[in-house]
Amino acid sequence: MVKNKVTLITGASGGIGCELAKVFAQSKHDLVLVARRVDVLQELAVELGKEHNIRVYVIGMDLSEGGAAAKVYDKVKELNLEVDILVNNAGFGYVGLFHEEEQQKDTDMLQVNISALTELTKLFGRDMAKRKEGRILNVASTGSYHPGPYTAVYYATKAYVLSFSEAIAEELRPFNVSVTALCPGATKTNFAKRAGRRDNSAAMEPKLVAKAAYKALMKKKSVVVPGLANKLLVILPRRLVKGMVGKYQKRLSKR
Repeated sequence: MVKNKVTLITGASGGIGCELAKVFAQSKHDLVLVARRVDVLQELAVELGKEHNIRVYVIGMDLSEGGAAAKVYDKVKELNLEVDILVNNAGFGYVGLFHEEEQQKDTDMLQVNISALTELTKLFGRDMAKRKEGRILNVASTGSYHPGPYTAVYYATKAYVLSFSEAIAEELRPFNVSVTALCPGATKTNFAKRAGRRDNSAAMEPKLVAKAAYKALMKKKSVVVPGLANKLLVILPRRLVKGMVGKYQKRLSKR
């Protein structure tokens, strides 16, 4: 009997993470879904398990807490699972003046967007390298390419994700482990609401972003930027985009 591939997805309770779970389920991957909202994950797990005849495991975890990544890894080992594909999707941001926001927001963001992602990549990437097989998808952003006034810390964390992912993609290639950085632009998720801004009417559907990410991951591409407008945005000079981003974020933050 051929075993299904196992894919672990963080931030799977909504948005791009939820849509990625559906895409992998359609391809008969068993899933490990990680997020804070356990009730939502359990509903999704039941739905995908029944519809696609796969096994779906749920791990309730707040990745903003120190040591959370190691706890996720340990729980996976307790389940006696080997993760074939790691999807580091969890992340958040806010819109506002950096000097006026609470420090805890920045601390939590750095923990989720950088520290937890890095630790999960090391823990599961090390296992993949030993097995000489695996794939990693790290969710960055079009904001990885430019400074982001009014979203300064968020854009900076995503710049780290892109740089980190491209670097370790080179390191892990000899071990038959691929690393793909997904750089979506504005997407129709709860991200905008949580960030404290209005939705962008031109935002992409998360389903389309997830499909583009899956396709690029399977092709072992190092970077994928879904959508023509987003592709054009990332090639513009930083000095031009910085001002555009500032005006855009400031306008969306007004209610």
